[in-house]
Amino acid sequence: MQMAVDHHFAALRMTELAAGTDVQRDADISASEGTSPTPGYATTPAKASLDDLKSMARRNNRMQREEIMKMQGFLRDWYGVQYQPRVRPENAVQIAILERAQTGADFNHAFYEVFARHHYTLMEPVNACMTGTDLGHDELRMECRGMWHSQIADIEMMRMELKKHFGIEDYQPFRNLEPLKGNNGLPRGDHSGGH
Repeated sequence: MQMAVDHHFAALRMTELAAGTDVQRDADISASEGTSPTPGYATTPAKASLDDLKSMARRNNRMQREEIMKMQGFLRDWYGVQYQPRVRPENAVQIAILERAQTGADFNHAFYEVFARHHYTLMEPVNACMTGTDLGHDELRMECRGMWHSQIADIEMMRMELKKHFGIEDYQPFRNLEPLKGNNGLPRGDHSGGH
């Protein structure tokens, strides 16, 4: 659960880089709406230029905030653990890639690849949670099942968006981000298409 909390905490920063942050909300719901700033990070303008990407980022930001609170509650209620999220080294690398990406198409491409990879890294622990959790913790298994379904759906959507916007036919999020370099020296995942 602590790993999932940290994983989602890093995703908050990734999604706010995409959608931008709002300190105060407008009354209207719009495509330019941002997310709430992640504790410990400054406000930031949106780096994504695609409305669908920003929408997905806002949705993920809200969902993962809720999942963090749920996991923190389980840790507190079941084990007496008051756990505060932290950014783990592997997630700091992913955040740094997105911070270096140029606003617009470069960020859009980097985000789809980096965030798909980020989502994929949670699949093994979530699978273990669904099959190896103490049978007395039905709520945890249900939470893990929800994470599995939402993250798999997002990965598939990001793969389709990479094909649609960047001609990348078969992005594989389970491959290491380091081997291939993009136009600005940003690590890219393995894929059969080119950008």
